Amino acid sequence: MKLVSWNVNGIRSVFQKGFREWLARENPDIVCLQEIKADLDVLTPRYTEVNGYYSFFNSAKKKGYAGTAVYSKVQPLFIETKLGFDRFDTEGRFLKLSFPDFTLFNLYTPNGARDKRDMGYKFEVYRRLFSVFKDSSRENAILAGDFNIAHTPYDLANPKENQDNTMFTPEERRQLDILLSLGYIDTFRLKYPAEKAYTWWSYANGAREKSIGWRIDYVFVSEPLKATIQDAFTRKEVVGSDHGPCGAILDIPFPVTVRPVYAKQPIQSVLL
Repeated sequence: MKLVSWNVNGIRSVFQKGFREWLARENPDIVCLQEIKADLDVLTPRYTEVNGYYSFFNSAKKKGYAGTAVYSKVQPLFIETKLGFDRFDTEGRFLKLSFPDFTLFNLYTPNGARDKRDMGYKFEVYRRLFSVFKDSSRENAILAGDFNIAHTPYDLANPKENQDNTMFTPEERRQLDILLSLGYIDTFRLKYPAEKAYTWWSYANGAREKSIGWRIDYVFVSEPLKATIQDAFTRKEVVGSDHGPCGAILDIPFPVTVRPVYAKQPIQSVLL
């Protein structure tokens, strides 16, 4: 199974920049999107009826802000959209899809803000997520998305200059230490322990072309799935957003079921 995660910084924008063509070339079984910035009522069939995929959306209450989506070749058994934390839930930052062989979490965690005014919010989100992830760690669980934290000095181009900056402060990095201690594996680091590869670049000063970036988007799997990790990757060359896709290839059964050419399923909102 190939799973891809991508913060698209606007689903309508990335569709105009060749998303459908990219999807056909990459051909993932599942793609998780973050920061879709679109309300359900403006998501026309152009966005919801993508050939060969079921589509699921969790939009923010605030227009043009945050939100998540999943396209999947297989219909999940059940979908949840809420963590039980009102601010987080109204921003559409969470999609949990249950499949027969694993559970997938698509996440868009808060950034914390450059001036750190939202750090308390960010840490509270992680605290609440950890209680959910701890319960899932003994099962087959996949966590994909924009975590808004560069974990180690290998995960950004200029660690010394950024050690006090948002997304690389010691307390933020500790959140990913805790996640790993719960029994999760960073699929990319397992395969490439010391490789400098990034998933986000500033739009300023040609940062992407100069490889001055940050790896803040991840695919983690629980310990029971460690043996299934065949490969992991980042896609710097895929443009359309200030983020690039990342993903993993896992030896997990993911059969293609009989389905209509286009299929969109309603979201069931369930309080965790």
